[in-house]
Amino acid sequence: MIKRLGYIFLTLFWLMSCGEEVIRKPEGLIAKDKMINILHDMALINAAKTTAPSVLEERKFSPMEFIYQKYNIDSVQLVSSNLYYASIPLEYEDIYEKLESRIEEQKNTLETDRTQRKDSVISTRE
Repeated sequence: MIKRLGYIFLTLFWLMSCGEEVIRKPEGLIAKDKMINILHDMALINAAKTTAPSVLEERKFSPMEFIYQKYNIDSVQLVSSNLYYASIPLEYEDIYEKLESRIEEQKNTLETDRTQRKDSVISTRE
């Protein structure tokens, strides 16, 4: 019974703290939109590493260096900003929902383009 009350208390405490800042806003916080762009690029790079790792290796592509240069940030700024947003669950959820939506939209666009190209190839053969 006491253990169950403990779980209930912890759950309520967690729910009430969802909107509160647990960690202070870091100096040089990466803006939310920029953070979404960074996470988007990181997701694409990770997908490329999975599907064609040799291409990245041949070109001596350094994913994190690319991110740091493209967005004019450093590793400390990225980690502290990510940690800050992660400490605000509702904010972090919003970031990842926007990221997921953006990736899904791009996927749909690519699938539509591929289907249209395939259909146009078929129609030229007929």
